[in-house]
Amino acid sequence: MNTPLKRLAEWASRLEHHWHVSRFRGWLRAWLDELHDLLPASVRSRLASGAAIQRIGWPLPSVRATGRAVLVLPFADVMAQRISLPAAATVDLQRVMAFEIDRYTPFSAEQVHFSARVIQRTADRALVLLVAVDRERLMSMIEACQRTGLELHAIDAEDARGEALGVDLLPTPMRPAPSRTARTHRVLLLSGVLLIVGLMLTALDRRQTLVERMSQEVAGQRQQMAGLEASRRELTDTLGASGYLARLKTARPSLTVLLTELSQCLGDDTWLEQLEVRDSGDISLSGQSRQASALINRARDCHSVQDAHFQGVIQPDTQSGKDRFSLAARLRQEASDAPTP
Repeated sequence: MNTPLKRLAEWASRLEHHWHVSRFRGWLRAWLDELHDLLPASVRSRLASGAAIQRIGWPLPSVRATGRAVLVLPFADVMAQRISLPAAATVDLQRVMAFEIDRYTPFSAEQVHFSARVIQRTADRALVLLVAVDRERLMSMIEACQRTGLELHAIDAEDARGEALGVDLLPTPMRPAPSRTARTHRVLLLSGVLLIVGLMLTALDRRQTLVERMSQEVAGQRQQMAGLEASRRELTDTLGASGYLARLKTARPSLTVLLTELSQCLGDDTWLEQLEVRDSGDISLSGQSRQASALINRARDCHSVQDAHFQGVIQPDTQSGKDRFSLAARLRQEASDAPTP
């Protein structure tokens, strides 16, 4: 077999394995079974593709069983464990596990036959169920089933609680080919799924076009509203700023009035070296005085100043013979309902 055909066969084999172990296959089978039970008996008999597949546990029962069957191995005969892998490793899970099987089992890939399926997935990690069985023991089980006349369709296993693990340990070359009726059902099912998907995509495309057109209209309206809102805010800010400046000018005494009152209140034996009036209304003044300790009481006589207090301690100046001081106070605000010029 040339290389392209070999790769195509390997890809088809991996795809078939993923289909057999996927959750969607189990969900679809359960859904079809429910629909099958709703059909009349005559229709069900026509759709029947053969005898029902029975599930037989290992070791085989003493009563001879024949026909199609799924062999179920007990938990003690298999090695089952859950492994956390990067999500990218699940793209070709079987090949990845073939390289890593000796890390999770005491055997090499040639000594065991295994099956792996993803049971949980996140954005970057995947939880994988790995089930392995000794290859020689598996072949002896298959030969025993063939000697009794059983036609194996799959080999599953149980967990410690006796529940099916949902894997297929039957080697791919030994799996029976689907019957003609089954192939017809698959083709019809695939055609129906493709038709439904096509209809859904068409409806989604039409809805997406409608949503995009509505989104463009809404975006245009939002842009207009944003322009109006920006103009309104600009007008409000301008009016508020002008009103605030007018009220601030009316409520606060002028600098000339403040200097006049400070000159009268602090007395002739005091002079200022620094005076700072901040926009917040805080005042900071420093200088020298012969009676610095009396400046707080004097500042109370100033109508434009309130909450006067010293900043730091009073220190004598050796050159002038006076006391060096630093005061902090606040401008007295007029009533909030003062007339606005």
